[in-house]
Amino acid sequence: MQLGASVDIAALFDAHEADRFSLHTSRLNEQMVRVLRTIGYDVGFCKGRGQYLYDRADTRYLDLLSGFGVFAVGRGHPTIRQALKSALDADLPNLVQMDVSVLAGILAERLIALVPHLDKVFFANSGTEAVEAAIKFSRAATGRSGIAYCSHAFHGLTYGALSLNGDETFRRGFEPLLPDCVCLPFNDLAALEKVLSSRRMAAFIVEPIQGKGVILPDEGYLNDAQALCRRYDTLFIADEIQTGIGRTGKFLAGEHWGIEPDMVLLAKALSGGYVPVGAVMMRKAVYDKVFDRMDRAVVHGSTFSKNDLAMAAGIATLEVIKAERVVENAARTGKRLIRNLAALSEKYELLKSVRGKGLMIGIEFGSPSSLKLKASWNVLEIASKGLFCQLITIPLFKDHKILTQVAGHASHTIKLLPPLIINDEDCAWIERAFDEVIADSHRGGAIWSLGRTLVEHAVKARA
Repeated sequence: MQLGASVDIAALFDAHEADRFSLHTSRLNEQMVRVLRTIGYDVGFCKGRGQYLYDRADTRYLDLLSGFGVFAVGRGHPTIRQALKSALDADLPNLVQMDVSVLAGILAERLIALVPHLDKVFFANSGTEAVEAAIKFSRAATGRSGIAYCSHAFHGLTYGALSLNGDETFRRGFEPLLPDCVCLPFNDLAALEKVLSSRRMAAFIVEPIQGKGVILPDEGYLNDAQALCRRYDTLFIADEIQTGIGRTGKFLAGEHWGIEPDMVLLAKALSGGYVPVGAVMMRKAVYDKVFDRMDRAVVHGSTFSKNDLAMAAGIATLEVIKAERVVENAARTGKRLIRNLAALSEKYELLKSVRGKGLMIGIEFGSPSSLKLKASWNVLEIASKGLFCQLITIPLFKDHKILTQVAGHASHTIKLLPPLIINDEDCAWIERAFDEVIADSHRGGAIWSLGRTLVEHAVKARA
């Protein structure tokens, strides 16, 4: 076979790295560029390895976002890289369409072995596609149209998934959305039963731990919600797109409460950080309501959903998680971080609580009691609710080389979502950095000067 022109991606990156912001300003999302420059995150990351990022000056940063949970096993894991190279070199018969995928069968079998109360898997290209599929499967399986979801929920941004999104910030400007979707307060069983008792709901979808704010369920909530769904013949769907694949110190977050949903949605970490993949795991009875005859064998699907690279990435990711005891590490290091960060609340009045499971951790700040700090806090709140958290995240990034983010719009919570491979040295780095930055926020000085700058930007943004 005659080879065509070669494409050196690394050389292309190096040649245009300095142009990244101008390229995005002219051809992509200019507003994102403005945000990065405003908060000082425009350092130009050029390399990622494991739990670390490196900027154009080769300065090392600890990544506590992990691509919104994608890099559970870190960036550039050699086992996953080798699996993808192996798939490429094998010249496999990828996406034949009038055949079935061997690798998809293997990945499905291995997933079911980890969640044995379920029977079938439908693969998609992303988390939001998994949610879209769950909506369709629920309606087909029950003959009902209603979908119940929780306030503050996040299930994706495509049209159907957005209809189940509990944050008005994302919904605004895109209505009208999918009909018959009912929003309920999280942790409110009475409200759930009232809606389910109408027997119009095909499904109730819930994140076992809500990602926006790291909001944990009350102790009996998920079990009782599952029981209500059974009583009213409503499918119970656990969106584990962010909480699954070991994030909370269990393979699924639902294992902490012993629930057995009718559907479990996975994505993000299943990709190994390389090739997007989503999965809907479900009971056979649900699956068979959609694919119930030969003429409906292709009634729902997606062109690229079972591509060999995505399946190879998923298989390799599960292997790494098992071989390297990644879930156990998430449980151990998460317990340490939650304990030690929570202890800081005894020293600092602005720190209200630290919560989470495993390495899904929320650090919540709130109004102080002392008059001097309260006055400064109120100025920030009037300018933009939740703005104080930027007084923590920006110094963490600039002075301590830690990348993190506020847990949601107008939130007072900073979310930690690091790779599940962080070690004790990384934990000490995190604990020391938060201690120093929070201490500085209580002393006044430079950090509140930053606050005044952020207030000015917030006021200009509203003008």
